[in-house]
Amino acid sequence: MKADPIYEKVVETYKDVLGSREPIRNPILAVKVLEREFKLLVSERVVTLVYAAFMNGRPVLFEGPPGTGKTEIGEALLELWAGKKPFVLPCSENYDEYKVIGDFHPLIAMNKGFNEESFIPRTLLAALLLDTGVLVDEIRRSSEEFQNMLLDIVDKRRIIVPELKRVFRARGPGFQVIFTSNPEDIAQNELSDAFLRRVVRVKFTYPPREVEARILKVRVDGRPQIPSGLRDLMLETVNRLRRMSLSHKPGTAELVLWAKMSQSIASLKGASVVSVSDAIEAASSVLVKRFEDEEVVEKVVKEVFGFEES
Repeated sequence: MKADPIYEKVVETYKDVLGSREPIRNPILAVKVLEREFKLLVSERVVTLVYAAFMNGRPVLFEGPPGTGKTEIGEALLELWAGKKPFVLPCSENYDEYKVIGDFHPLIAMNKGFNEESFIPRTLLAALLLDTGVLVDEIRRSSEEFQNMLLDIVDKRRIIVPELKRVFRARGPGFQVIFTSNPEDIAQNELSDAFLRRVVRVKFTYPPREVEARILKVRVDGRPQIPSGLRDLMLETVNRLRRMSLSHKPGTAELVLWAKMSQSIASLKGASVVSVSDAIEAASSVLVKRFEDEEVVEKVVKEVFGFEES
């Protein structure tokens, strides 16, 4: 049987990057692996919904505010399902089929024509042929035409390249798609009714305080030590900020980074325990994302910590 030159190109370019592991398609086991290997606390309900969507050939939409783990959890679930690392497509307005399916090398095409030799396969086609997942990040930042193209590919599990007069088909169940979306993002387009009808939506929110406390324990190393009282103050700070009218509200990702930055500052000072001043020193750099929020964030931090700079 003659080797497929496009498939060979894809394997040569991407296979070593994706790695390989035994797929995990049992939600109960997946939850344990997510916490043990990926340091992610994901409910069995979310894993079950995602896996059920995959079994029915439906893409999944993770929708919620930034910092709630959509991208990281999506990547991890796609990896466990396929047994290979997924591709990540960070969306923008100028994305089109040539950027994600493939295009032609201009010099080779000029000399040898628009054929398999001059064709350069891109990530979406690679995922289809290598039987792995795709995480499409911030789908609202793409055009409606791009969204419809992706859904057509997921529905029919095939990609047509007219210039090559070829139809490429998915090679197994590992090819699945998760979209992420922040509906409050101002730099975005609306998702069409056709798009929303065809996806399985999973809503992401800020986790309850007790869950977020567990996330800190799982994601943040123990040295330098963060006293339990200081952890509580950090949790109180981010929860209070989320209830305010800020242009950017801190997510769990910012909370974890705040804790890690505080540890790093303490470590650079030669301390074995993170102090209140270490945490406050890190706070403004991590929690303030926009200039207009700076005074409000600093005020809340000082109120919660009961700390005034001398």
